[in-house]
Amino acid sequence: MIILHGIFGTSDNWVGIGKAMAENHRVFLLDQRNHGQSPWDDAFDYQVMSEDLFEFIQDHALDSPILIGHSMGGKVVMQFDLNHPGLAKKIIIVDIAPKYYPVHHTAILEGLNSLNLKTLESRQAANDHLKRFEEKEGVRLFLLKNLYRNAEQEFAWRINLKVITQHIDVVGHELWVKNPSQTETIFIKGADSHYIQPEDHRYIAEIFPNFELIEIPQAGHWVQADQPEAFLAALNQVI
Repeated sequence: MIILHGIFGTSDNWVGIGKAMAENHRVFLLDQRNHGQSPWDDAFDYQVMSEDLFEFIQDHALDSPILIGHSMGGKVVMQFDLNHPGLAKKIIIVDIAPKYYPVHHTAILEGLNSLNLKTLESRQAANDHLKRFEEKEGVRLFLLKNLYRNAEQEFAWRINLKVITQHIDVVGHELWVKNPSQTETIFIKGADSHYIQPEDHRYIAEIFPNFELIEIPQAGHWVQADQPEAFLAALNQVI
C-alpha cells in the first residue's frame, strides 16, 4: 500500500493511518517532489509526479499495490492509473475529483511568501503572521509543519515554495485521459467538503466507470484528520 499526501503536506500527515494499515499491509508513505524530504525540481505537474510514483513502484519491485492519494495526491494516483493501466490492484481517492479546479490557495501562498525567514524569531510568530491570511488555526499549524531550522539554526521551508507558487495552477488541472480506467476505484469524500459535488459523479463515471463513492459524516477536506476512525473503517471496508 502506497499513500500520497496533498499540496503543502508531507508523509508525516499520514503516520497514524499508515501505522493502523500496517497491521495487515506493507505500507509506504511518500513525500512527493518539492515536499517533505523529497528532492526539489522545477518540473511540477501530474505527469511528472505520476512518473515519480511509477519509478518508486519499479525500484521496489511492488506487485499490484493499493494506491491511496489525498487531494493533489489523489490526482497523482488517478493520473498514474490512467498512464499505467493494470499496475495498481485498487486506487483509493480521498476528497478530490478528476476535474479542473480554479486556483484557491492564493491567500495561503501570499502569507507563506510574505514570511521573512531571516528575521523570524519563532514558530509562534509565524503563526501570528499567518492569521492575516488564514483564519483556521488547524490549517495554519498544518502549513507550519513545513517550517524547520536548518543546520545553521535558521528557519527554512521543507516545501519548494518558489516552484509551488509558480505552478499552483497545475494543482487544479484536470487529468490527461487517453482511455477510461478499468481499475476498481474508491472515492472517499468528507460530507462537509465541496471538492466532490453530485454533478461530478457523471464525469467521474466516464473516466473511472468501476467506481464507488463513500461519504464520511462530519468531515471536511482533510477527511482522515477530521474523522480518523470512520476513515479507517471505510478503508477496511473496501480493501
